[in-house]
Amino acid sequence: MQERLRSVFANARVLVTGHTGFKGSWLSLWLSNLGAHVSGVSLGVPTEPSHFQSARLVNLLQDHRQDIRDGAALKAIVRNVQPDFIFHLAAQPLVRRAYSDPVETWQTNTMGTVNVLEALRGLEKPCVAVLITSDKCYDNMDWVWGYRETDYLGGPDPYSASKGAAELAIRSYVRSYFPKNGSVRIGVGRAGNVIGGGDWADDRIVPDCVRAWSQDGTVQLRNPLATRPWQHVLEPLSGYLVLAEALHANDNLHGEPFNFGPAAQQDHSVGELVSAMSQHWDQVRWEDVSAQYGGPYESSLLKLNCDKALHHLRWSAAWDFEATVRATVLWYRRFYEAPQTSIAEFSLGQIEDYVSQAQQRGLLWAK
Repeated sequence: MQERLRSVFANARVLVTGHTGFKGSWLSLWLSNLGAHVSGVSLGVPTEPSHFQSARLVNLLQDHRQDIRDGAALKAIVRNVQPDFIFHLAAQPLVRRAYSDPVETWQTNTMGTVNVLEALRGLEKPCVAVLITSDKCYDNMDWVWGYRETDYLGGPDPYSASKGAAELAIRSYVRSYFPKNGSVRIGVGRAGNVIGGGDWADDRIVPDCVRAWSQDGTVQLRNPLATRPWQHVLEPLSGYLVLAEALHANDNLHGEPFNFGPAAQQDHSVGELVSAMSQHWDQVRWEDVSAQYGGPYESSLLKLNCDKALHHLRWSAAWDFEATVRATVLWYRRFYEAPQTSIAEFSLGQIEDYVSQAQQRGLLWAK
């Protein structure tokens, strides 16, 4: 699989928006390892510490610090890079922050995506663009079955609604400006509840745990019964790469959205996730503070149906819950126990392990 992807991305000019973020930094590292010439656009490094800084990714790519809400500046960067591929991941990704600053969230997630589309509209060369939204773009009815790409968009909270609106903008641009036989081919990726090493964002359960446990503290669980389809960060990233590969090869999937998520049986509660993490970390403590929690609404269940990705891309998740948790905790243990070692090398090792195990399982996309 790595050699097949290398034949697509080696020496290609690839622009990643949100390259300093959790998912964007892992994707940038993977693309660089495939031989791509990676350029990144981000407002800044969102957390301290961060995977981007720990892996010293600034040495592997062109680093543009720019707000995607500035359409003219973004268009100038795209015009300068002349990308063969664009992966758009830049976003305001936090649900609770969106409640406190909905304007920033709408401007970044919706109009930022429009600015990317406008930059693509002015690009006079072939380009494949994979635009990432979120599983929360769906109108969440707390169903027990997974949402399909044809289900209604637009959640009740500012973050979810901003992602649903971004999807509507993408659909409008595809139908209005990017014909199937044109030079620009667009695909949409939807994924959520991603965990893995290098995430230190606020109000996320894994970063909350490792921050507390690394200082011998106690993590507070706001909603331990909330159930999520947890997946490792490499799962959706492999899907985005395979989608870009498919779009590069033909235009049959132009304009199509795809869900990327784990198998249905991988739904586990927050409490179960913390308990599983504790098997790989010494001296852990947590407490249930749900009775005192008075924060904004958070959905209790949201899962995706990924049959479309399996049918058209031959993609399915490679790691089960145990492997996902183990790889995540081992990354943080390496970071805290051996901070002077090469994080980039360790992260690349996890990418190689992930692809190797996908091949051992006989997954079609990994061949």
